[in-house]
Amino acid sequence: MKILRRTVLKTAAAAAFLPAFARAQPATAPIKLAMIEGLSGGNANGGEAVFRNLAWAVERVNQRGGVRTRAGARALQLDRYDSKGQIEEALSALRSAIDDGARVILQGNSSAVAAALIEAINRHNEREPERRVVFLNYSAVDPILTNEKCSFWHFRFDAHADMRMAALMSVLRDDRALRSVYLLNPDYSFGHAVQREARRQLAAQRPDVQVVGEELHPLLRIKDFAPYATKIKASGADAVITGNFSNDLTLLVKAAREIGFEGRFYTFYGNALGAPAAIGEAGVGKVLAVAEWLPNLPTRESEAFYQSFRQRFPRPADDYVHLRMQMLVEALAQAIERAGVVEAVPLALALEQVQVSFAGQAGRMRAADHQFQQPLVLGLMDRLGTPGVRFDVEGSGYGFRVVRVIAPAQAELPHACKMARPA
Repeated sequence: MKILRRTVLKTAAAAAFLPAFARAQPATAPIKLAMIEGLSGGNANGGEAVFRNLAWAVERVNQRGGVRTRAGARALQLDRYDSKGQIEEALSALRSAIDDGARVILQGNSSAVAAALIEAINRHNEREPERRVVFLNYSAVDPILTNEKCSFWHFRFDAHADMRMAALMSVLRDDRALRSVYLLNPDYSFGHAVQREARRQLAAQRPDVQVVGEELHPLLRIKDFAPYATKIKASGADAVITGNFSNDLTLLVKAAREIGFEGRFYTFYGNALGAPAAIGEAGVGKVLAVAEWLPNLPTRESEAFYQSFRQRFPRPADDYVHLRMQMLVEALAQAIERAGVVEAVPLALALEQVQVSFAGQAGRMRAADHQFQQPLVLGLMDRLGTPGVRFDVEGSGYGFRVVRVIAPAQAELPHACKMARPA
């Protein structure tokens, strides 16, 4: 099997910073980071977007001279491996990455893939202690990954599904016109978690709201969501709660718009990857999204951060930036410098202690379950230029006005992790 791999230091991503970048490069061997992600298949646009975020973060670290270790300053090197969004491909890519010398694994765009990688890394690290790796997760949000299936080697930098759902419910709870909802999610571990938590939190916080339909569909396989949209409209639902992303979300909202559904969408990922343009005018005041950061967060640091990203990636199609991926790389750099080495045990122990401040936001790793704690931001879709919407998304003419900011202490939830630590 051919693994698609590209090193960021050999691409225009690094060249953009020359000659300053070249002057900053340490002379010692770089530290290899392996991004295992779906770079082809149904979520290829999501994989490429992740790569841009991580590449930009790595460039920034290398531009300032890399990371300080006991062996001297070392650059970070980001290599990419195409999992095609499939578990077996991801496991094969993991073996290739380890053989290529990577000791830090990055992945996120599938909780099912993340769960398989955690299990494989647990086995590998037990069998081959001299080649242990750590796994940094930027998007796989099934709560079980930092609860019942928590691992000493795995660190999650995104808020998990229950945390995101609680944030959405903080707004839904106050929507007194809401009487009924429809739950629609992908049919795998993450989608099941969203359905389950939506039912639980609705019963606890809005028992007057009726669930008039719930459905699970194949992940990234549906080409026409019209039948689903028709059922949603026929149910009489006032709103849809969905964790859908990428093409699944875009096609869903397109279909809903075309059949005249006028309800709200409470989404995990409605703010990117084609969704705002697909929703269009029908989404104004109706589509709510939750994230760790949104471009229209009204602070000078946030604005400067977003403008620097748009300068680096000026094409509207590339407008997909996530602060958590920048925080992840900054946390890794901090942990490497704290540990002084890249060996997995001292690096993991250092990662447990990281506290990161970046672009006006701050977060910390919770050592007990390796779940990063950070603010959550909720935004409501509106037209570019309306109060609170200085920036649109992907040149669509629509952006997200921040309606609520949830502090890390409020977003934090209890955990059920019983972590096994190496002797």
